[in-house]
Amino acid sequence: MSMDIGAFEILESIPKQREVHVVAMLRPWLDAGNVGTLVLTSLEQHLDAKVLGQLKKPGTFFDFTRYRPQTRNFEGRRILTLPNSKISYAQRENSPDLLLLHLLEPHAFAEEYIDSVIEIVKRFEVKRYCRIGAMYNAVPHTRPLRITGTLDGKPLKGFPGVSSFGRGSYQGPTSAMNLVSDSIEKLGVESMSLMVHLPQYLELEEDYLGVSRVMAVLGDIYGLPPELSGSEQGERQYRELNSEVERNPAVKAMVRRLEAFYDARENSKEEEEEQPPLSPEVQRFLQEMGQQFENS
Repeated sequence: MSMDIGAFEILESIPKQREVHVVAMLRPWLDAGNVGTLVLTSLEQHLDAKVLGQLKKPGTFFDFTRYRPQTRNFEGRRILTLPNSKISYAQRENSPDLLLLHLLEPHAFAEEYIDSVIEIVKRFEVKRYCRIGAMYNAVPHTRPLRITGTLDGKPLKGFPGVSSFGRGSYQGPTSAMNLVSDSIEKLGVESMSLMVHLPQYLELEEDYLGVSRVMAVLGDIYGLPPELSGSEQGERQYRELNSEVERNPAVKAMVRRLEAFYDARENSKEEEEEQPPLSPEVQRFLQEMGQQFENS
């Protein structure tokens, strides 16, 4: 028997709960390279997570000319699937249960949408809300991908590979979904964020090295097996770019400039989870770099 929690329809009976943590991703705003989507999908498969529900009327929040419905044929029947936000649940022994949220950024009625997410947090008595994802940045593919992390707005410390930076001083356009973090903090729920920074000039449809980096940190936090964070496929993706770089002196020079920029920032230890808009000069540089990769 289904039940409604806010705008979500829960189709399965709610499991008997112990301590519950949320791992959430937001598409498309913080899902560069489909990193968040691929990480949650991998977790669902490994933990044998059960789909609990989704938005009852997704058209209330999403513009289907921007998020396109999909059709497929199944046993001679044509099936239409609407874009939606999905909730799944993984029960674990001797570790917190995980509530996995595949969230789409809303185009309308954002406040109602956010209130519904908060209702889910309340109903499951969530202790921690962890937002994962990826963003493009002025970083080279020849350096280790960096992850910035926060815990209750302060630097996340104690995990290998995570840069310990708190909230920055960025001012400007952002997502209304940031109100989720504000709301859960008012509830006393622990708020965590893990963001991997990807090379802006690549824009791979599926960036498996980014997936590996996020999964490795989640593995440290939640005791997941090392094989989930295997990096072979991602490293192969990035290695294939090196031959293109070596054949193109102009691109090679631009990669060296990005390396210098990366090293300078690494030395200064100045970073923000949300980067301010890049200067026009840097934007032109990254666009030219992307064009040269395409031309090569």
